Amino acid sequence: QVQLLESGGGLVQAGGSLRLSCAASGPTSGIYAMAWFRQAPGKEREFVGAIRWFDGGTYYADSVKGRFTISRDNAKSTLYLQMNSLKIEDTALYSCASSNFGRPNFAIPTSDSAYSNWGQGTQGTVSS
Repeated sequence: QVQLLESGGGLVQAGGSLRLSCAASGPTSGIYAMAWFRQAPGKEREFVGAIRWFDGGTYYADSVKGRFTISRDNAKSTLYLQMNSLKIEDTALYSCASSNFGRPNFAIPTSDSAYSNWGQGTQGTVSS
């Protein structure tokens, strides 16, 4: 089973940036896609964005499009989330997840039920 470990969270002022990392270990050769989700206090977990592992194709939630960028380093089996122009409403626990199951037409899954491996999460807090 793939193990995931996030890092890079912290406290930043609105308008600032954070870069999150997610290191994958174990049988990573079977990964089809990896994603970032977030959960704010009192709210449901929310899809942020995802990347198709073999070709780097990405998909983002509308709320972060143009501000956040997902990338990966295949050699290091590491996923990244570059977050720019941060807003107070971006404050959340950010978790990475991986899926080993391909999709018709190479679609990128956005539902958390499509991802079977999860990290513990890293807190990102944006202050005014």
